Amino acid sequence: MTEIADSNVVAGSGQPAGGPASTAPARGARVAEWVMWYGLSVFAALVLSAVLVEATGGSWRPVLSALIDGSLRAPGRWGETLGTAAPLLLVALGTVISAKAGLVNIGQEGQLLIGAAMATYLGFVIGGPGPLNMLVVLLAGALGGALWAGIAGVLKYWRGVPEVLSTLLLVTIAGQAVAFGLRYDWLLLAPEANRGNRNQVSDQIPDGSRLPRHTLFGNEFPVTVFIAVALAVLVAWALARTVWGFRLRMLGRNPRAAQRAGVSQTKYGSAALLIGGAFAGFAGAAMLAGGGFAFGNYRLVPGFSTNIGWTGLLVALVAREKALAAIPVAFVFAALRTGSGFVGSTGVEGRITDVIQGLLVLALLIPPAVIFIRDRRRARAATTART
Repeated sequence: MTEIADSNVVAGSGQPAGGPASTAPARGARVAEWVMWYGLSVFAALVLSAVLVEATGGSWRPVLSALIDGSLRAPGRWGETLGTAAPLLLVALGTVISAKAGLVNIGQEGQLLIGAAMATYLGFVIGGPGPLNMLVVLLAGALGGALWAGIAGVLKYWRGVPEVLSTLLLVTIAGQAVAFGLRYDWLLLAPEANRGNRNQVSDQIPDGSRLPRHTLFGNEFPVTVFIAVALAVLVAWALARTVWGFRLRMLGRNPRAAQRAGVSQTKYGSAALLIGGAFAGFAGAAMLAGGGFAFGNYRLVPGFSTNIGWTGLLVALVAREKALAAIPVAFVFAALRTGSGFVGSTGVEGRITDVIQGLLVLALLIPPAVIFIRDRRRARAATTART
C-alpha cells in the first residue's frame, strides 16, 4: 500500500501526481524551458550572423538597420513584407496538411509554378467580367497545383514511389514545362506587340481581373494577406476540431492503427497531397493576380516563383507543422527577403540574408531535438530504475 501511495505522489512535493497543485507548475516549467532553449538558439544564431557579417568586411549594426529599414521602417516597406508573407503562408499551410498525414511533400515550387501557369492560361482563354475572371484565375491556380501534386499521389499509392522523390523531381519538370509554354503564343507567350523588351513573358492580367490592393498608413498590400490569415485559422480549426482532421493526424502518427480504425491511407493520403498542392497553386495564382514587381508585375515570367515554394516549405518546418504558428514565421521570412534589397547599400553582399535565414532555421530546429533527446534519456532512465 505504501508503494502504491508513493507512486501517486510527486517526489519531494507531497502532492498527488497529476493533481492541480503539480500540473500547473510542471506545465509552467515546461513552457519556461522551451522559451529558454529557443531564446538561446536564436541569440546564438544572431551572434554567429554578426560574426559572419564582420568576417565579410561589413559591420553588423548597419546591416541590421538596413534589414529593418527594408522590411519595416522605410515608407511602404511593411506593406511589401505583408504581400510577400501571404504566398509564403499559403504554401506553408499546404505543407502542414500534407505533413499531418505523414507525407513529405517537397515539390511546392513546382506546384506553385504549374498553378500560376494554369491561372495564366485559363484566365485568358475563359475571360469574362473582371470579378468572375479573377475567381477563374484563383481557382485555376489551385486546380493546377492540385493536379501536379496528384501525380505524386498516383505514383505513391498505385506504384509505391516515395512522394519525397516524386514531388522533388516534378519541380524540375514543372520548370521545363512552364519554360516551354512561354515559347509559344498559343500557350502562354504574349503576342509580340505586348512583350516590350522582355522576350518570354505572358500577357499582363487585365485591370479588372487583378486582386484588390489595400492602402494602410501609406503601405499597399494585396487582399491575399487577409485570405491567407483566414485560411490559416480555418486549417488550424479543421485539423484540431473536425473528424477529418483527427483521422488525418491519426494517419500521420500511426498508419497501421489508422488503417485498422477504418481510415483509408489511399483516400486520406491522396486528399492531403491534393490539398497541399492546391494551396501552393493558389499561392502562385495569388502572386500573379496580386501583382507587385517582385512577382512579375501581373505577368508570368521566367523565374516567376522566386523560390517562394522552397521558402514556404521552410516556414512550415520552422513552425513545427502548426498552422497558426506559420503566420508570424512567414512574416519573419518575408522580412528577410524584402530587407535583403537594402543590405547591398551597406557594402555587404545581399545574399548574406540567405545565410542568416539558414542559421535562424537551424536555431529554431535545435530546441525540439535537444528536448526530445533529453526526454527520451529520462524515460529510459526511469524505465531502467523501475526494473
